[in-house]
Amino acid sequence: MKKEDIKELIEFFNEMDMNRIKIKSGDFEVELEKFADCCELPKPVVQAPAPTPTPVNVVVSSEVKAPANSPKDSIKSPMVGTFYAAPSPGAAPFVKAGQRVRKGDVVGIIEAMKIMNEIEAEFDCQITELLVSDGQPVEFGLPLFGVEKI
Repeated sequence: MKKEDIKELIEFFNEMDMNRIKIKSGDFEVELEKFADCCELPKPVVQAPAPTPTPVNVVVSSEVKAPANSPKDSIKSPMVGTFYAAPSPGAAPFVKAGQRVRKGDVVGIIEAMKIMNEIEAEFDCQITELLVSDGQPVEFGLPLFGVEKI
């Protein structure tokens, strides 16, 4: 990772509603954690060895607790980012409550590190409820949609 990429990651982390994130890619590893002082905003702590020339795989882990009222079956966020229900502002949402979707259908977008990632249904299902709103920050594993498997 380049210095600019790390700065961008820190800015992204500060915007998210989480306290800790750890990223590994080959020999490269970065861990950020926020500490709350009584009078200051949380500041990230960065620990990283020398950068590697090219990252291979990125694994993001975050401590997430599902809401107590979350449905039994759900489509969950595969990453940390900002959830968007439609392909562009003002456009119709990808899915609505009551709609049936097939495995592979796009149900939303998560923007992470300025990259738009389409979120696909992992199985045939009917959307029973929308659990996050458009433009809401999401964490890894957070339920996005309540569903009934078909």
